[in-house]
Amino acid sequence: MLQPRRTKYRKQQKGRIKGNAGRGHRLTNGTFGIKTMDAALITARQIEAARIAATRYMQREGSIWLRIFPDKPITKKPLEVRMGKGKGNVELWAAPVKPGRMLIELGGVSQATAKEALRLAAQKLPVRTKFVVARDYKE
Repeated sequence: MLQPRRTKYRKQQKGRIKGNAGRGHRLTNGTFGIKTMDAALITARQIEAARIAATRYMQREGSIWLRIFPDKPITKKPLEVRMGKGKGNVELWAAPVKPGRMLIELGGVSQATAKEALRLAAQKLPVRTKFVVARDYKE
């Protein structure tokens, strides 16, 4: 599972995900990609599940780039614990994404293969996505 090796602070405040992605919204590495249409927190487990789904369909040919990293600690208090007494322990790591953010990129495969692999990956994610093709791509 993805998570930072070390962080300056153990716990973070929730924050809000407002506006559209100002960066990370273009294809940089691959020829095909999926970009999110919603704002959400995507957990490390969901990212890993999407990566496995895409690589399994591609049968390990071509390249895959994950453009998001879960660097936000999400805390949770145990069940049936009274209010107060401080913040809960870190339960999972998540990546906050804004609409328009590129999530996964593929290269070195045909468009049909990439479309199906990214469709399978998108099913594992909690956001609506859009399939994107590079401008300079020729069949």
